[in-house]
Amino acid sequence: MTSQITYQDAGVDINRGDELIERIKPFAKQTLRDEVLTGIGGFGAMFAISNKYREPILVSGTDGVGTKLKLAFELDKHDTIGIDLVAMSVNDILVQGAQPLFFLDYFACGKLDVEVATSVIKGIASGCSLSGCSLIGGETAEMPGMYAAGEYDLAGFAVGVVEKSNIIDGKNLVAGDVIIGLESSGFHSNGYSLVRKLVTQSGLNLSSRFDDNHSFGEALLKPTTIYVKPVLELLGKCNIKGMSHITGGGITGNLPRVFPAHLSCEISQAKLPQLPLFDWAKQVSNLDNEQMLSTFNCGIGFALIVAAQDIGLVGQVCAKYGINSHLIGQMINKTAMEVNYIA
Repeated sequence: MTSQITYQDAGVDINRGDELIERIKPFAKQTLRDEVLTGIGGFGAMFAISNKYREPILVSGTDGVGTKLKLAFELDKHDTIGIDLVAMSVNDILVQGAQPLFFLDYFACGKLDVEVATSVIKGIASGCSLSGCSLIGGETAEMPGMYAAGEYDLAGFAVGVVEKSNIIDGKNLVAGDVIIGLESSGFHSNGYSLVRKLVTQSGLNLSSRFDDNHSFGEALLKPTTIYVKPVLELLGKCNIKGMSHITGGGITGNLPRVFPAHLSCEISQAKLPQLPLFDWAKQVSNLDNEQMLSTFNCGIGFALIVAAQDIGLVGQVCAKYGINSHLIGQMINKTAMEVNYIA
């Protein structure tokens, strides 16, 4: 008789997966909203829509964190990448005025390292807490031969809700409305294929000192800002007419996605925040201003478009949550360019 060849012999350890589920249950439990009907570990997660909505519209989004993961692998630092994962999806659905309700994650690896996976999912739970949504499920896939040793991949899926009459779609924008940029924490989760190339080109070591408090690697791994709580508060206090999550494609590629056909905008480059990471990227890459603005967020991670009378209120609420806001431009009648930059 030949000896048995088990699933574990093939590289998959079901016991490790079970251990991970038990480890992450306390983190997920801390994020649960009253509407959650099931816990982690079932086949499907159930969530009840509150009866406070007359015409609830579900808004969903899915995303990953791209090659920023490579920096997490290199630095062996996995506790914040989960925040990035949540941020990319909840900030997207926030654009239409949706309150995030729940989040599911997908974690895939060649061989499951329970310590690393626990750290990642603890970060996901932190991101859910920051955005007020519940981590109600996910999938852990152990696939030998699919990933290099020590590497994994992440994807996330968020669902939110907005009253049909309160959907933000930009249709009420008019010339003269102002654009307020909410400051980013850095590159967020976009442009890292170029960022990593620039690190190599510049000969920098990720352990090199970036500022008094951070190494270069720590600065690059700083998690994506989650804008949910200040924006939801503002939605109850002022008339936000349009919003944009500034991701891949930068300001140039993302702001026009919410414009009606008859409008474009004017952005003052001088009013964009001067963050050291972007100064470094511009110097090493030799990109001109236009290329920088179409590649990176350049210090603006999220944009609100409101009437001029609401400028002060936006600033007050954002400051309450520790987020700097900048009056960066205004809506204008349609020109040849969707985004017009001035000095």
